[in-house]
Amino acid sequence: MFKMYRELFQVPGALSFSITGFIARMPISMMGIGIVTMLSQLTGNYWLAGAVSATFALSSALLAPQISRLADRLGQSRVLLPAAGISVLSTAVLLLCTRYEAPVWSLFLAALLAGCMPSMSAMVRARWIELYRGSSRLHTAFSFESVVDELCFIIGPVISVGLSVMLFPEAGPLLSSLFLLFGVLVFTGLKSTEPAVRPPSATQSGTVIRMGTLQLLALTLVAIGTIFGTVDVVSVAYAEDQGNTVAASLILSVYAIGSCLAGLVYGTLKLSAPLQRQLVWAIALSAATMLPLFFIDSLVQLGAAVFFAGMSVAPTMIIIMGLVEKLVPPSQVTEGMTWAITGLGVGVALGSAAAGWVVDNFGARMGFSVAITAGILALVIVCISYRFIASAEHRGAAASSGHTGIN
Repeated sequence: MFKMYRELFQVPGALSFSITGFIARMPISMMGIGIVTMLSQLTGNYWLAGAVSATFALSSALLAPQISRLADRLGQSRVLLPAAGISVLSTAVLLLCTRYEAPVWSLFLAALLAGCMPSMSAMVRARWIELYRGSSRLHTAFSFESVVDELCFIIGPVISVGLSVMLFPEAGPLLSSLFLLFGVLVFTGLKSTEPAVRPPSATQSGTVIRMGTLQLLALTLVAIGTIFGTVDVVSVAYAEDQGNTVAASLILSVYAIGSCLAGLVYGTLKLSAPLQRQLVWAIALSAATMLPLFFIDSLVQLGAAVFFAGMSVAPTMIIIMGLVEKLVPPSQVTEGMTWAITGLGVGVALGSAAAGWVVDNFGARMGFSVAITAGILALVIVCISYRFIASAEHRGAAASSGHTGIN
């Protein structure tokens, strides 16, 4: 199995951009929780901490696709450094404003500008596409990157919260910014693997989110993200009800481990079924594995349930990224992947909010009903859009048949 992953890095520069891309994307899991930890410690106001963190998350969700669109048109090296510079400087302002008790509005303004953070997950995947477009290795590369994404969310929050608690409150967001700055500096210096700039045609002048197929995929990921956000919140609430809040971190790690293992295995498979059919299978599995959550009555059962639930996460992301690569014009592929990732982030926020309300009003166990509903909704969306996506994938494959990479 690992031979297939080793073969990915035979191309000069592949290992370098993958490692630096991993470092540069750590802020996706560190910054939000770091802001909450910092502000809650220094101000004692959890509402303010959550609101400022939400401002950063919303700003990032809205700005990341625009940054990716510029990267497609101008090149990664010309866009990533200025965007990262704005984010890092704004984060520094946020830390100073927090430390010196500046007016509340200044915290929101700084968080808004700090959201000017490029989607490094999409940037790295764009480089894999440049190397392996039209090759079976691209599937393995996408699988590897999904596992890397999971690793970020396993270790990032632990580092961010741990440093803010043990050293000083600003330590988490500060290190997050340093990761972004260092990673982007090195990443943009790796010119040999940077995707070529492809001028858009006359029909591709607008944003790629206008494509109906991409909207459907993004909407599917909103539903899947709702599951993620729900599992996070309800796992903590359920563990607290059981008198063992610390166990929540272990349960969420098990959830991510299930996803990592499934992603590694899935990356080695060579399935003949079309991607849209694989997507239906993955979403059906995701919806089915939500049902046992409603019947758990112990933390051990919850851990087992989320492990199997997590096994659908990475394959779903791999399939959707594969579909985006096939459906979106090559000149807009980074923006397309970023919109998909944005849909996931929006879903996480919705799931967290909805699950929190249900837990407060009906108890922890009922919170899982949000995840079950989201899983069913995702399945309905992919079933309704199946033929639409299949037709678009066929047209995209025909249009890009001349653009092949390394086989």
